[in-house]
Amino acid sequence: MSGVLEGFLVITVIVAVGLLVGRLGLLPDSATETLSRTAFFVATPALLYVTLLRADVARVLSTGLVVTALAALTVCALYVPVGMLRRRPRGETVVGSMASGYLNAGNLGLPIATYALGSAAEIAPSLIFQLAVLTPTYTTLLDVVATRRRGERPGIAGSLLAPLRNPLLLATAAGLGCNLAGLRPPEGLLAPVELLADLAVPAMLLAFGLSLAHAQRPGRDDDVVCLSAVIVLKNLVHPVLAWAIGSAFGLSGPALLAVVVSAALPTAQNVFGYAVRFETGVALARDAALLTTFLSVPVLLVVAL
Repeated sequence: MSGVLEGFLVITVIVAVGLLVGRLGLLPDSATETLSRTAFFVATPALLYVTLLRADVARVLSTGLVVTALAALTVCALYVPVGMLRRRPRGETVVGSMASGYLNAGNLGLPIATYALGSAAEIAPSLIFQLAVLTPTYTTLLDVVATRRRGERPGIAGSLLAPLRNPLLLATAAGLGCNLAGLRPPEGLLAPVELLADLAVPAMLLAFGLSLAHAQRPGRDDDVVCLSAVIVLKNLVHPVLAWAIGSAFGLSGPALLAVVVSAALPTAQNVFGYAVRFETGVALARDAALLTTFLSVPVLLVVAL
C-alpha cells in the first residue's frame, strides 16, 4: 500500500514543480518543447541503453512477459477503431492508442512493485516490453505520420528505413545487443551515459508540469469520446484483460497479481513527451496521463488489497 502512495507522491512533487515554474514564468514558453526534445533525443536513449544493458533477459522472458504483451497490444488495438470512427488525425490516433496501453512502469511502477509486490523485478516484463517493442514501434509510426503530414512522401523504402533515424530504437538495439553479447563498456564511458539517463524521467515530468500551467481543463482541448475511451481502456479494461489472460495462461497468486498491478498503472508521461516531439495529439496525451493517474489510485489500492 505504501508503495502505491510513494510512487504517486514522487510524480506529484516533480509535476507540481514544473507547474509552479510555468505559473511563475521562470522559463520561456518554448521550455516544454525544449525539455521534451532533450528527453527524446538525449536522455531517454541513454536510459533505454543503460536499462536494457543491465536487464536480466532470462528472467524477463517468462509467461508474465507473454501475458503483459498480449494485454497491452490488445488494449492498444482496441483504441484504433475509436480514433477512426471519430475521424481524428492519424497522428492523434497513434497517440491515443499508445496512451491506452503504455503504462507508467518506470518512476511509478518501480516503487509500487517494490512495496506492493515485494520486488522491483516484478515490473521488469512490462518495462522491457515497452522499451524494446512499444517505444520504438510507436515513435517510428509517429515519425512516418509526421513526415506525411509535412507533405513528404517517403515511399516504401523511406518508411522501412524510418526506424534507423529513431534514437529510441537505436538505443534499444544497442542495449539489448550488448547485453546478449556480454559486452559492457568500461565504467569511465558508462558513467556519463548513466548521468544523462538520470535526466530522462525528471525532464519528462517537468515538461508535463509546464504544459499544465496554462492548459485548459482536461477534456476541453480534445475529443471527449476519444479521451474517455483512453481512460476506460487504461484504467479498467487493461487490468481486467491482464487478469483474464493471466488466468488463461495458468498464472495465480503473486505471479497473477504482478501482471494485474502492472496493467493497472496509469498512462506514462512519456506518451506526452512523444506527442510534443511529433506535434500531434498533445492535448490528448497530456489529459490522458493526468486523468488516468488520478483514477488509477483507487484501482491500484483495490488490486493491492
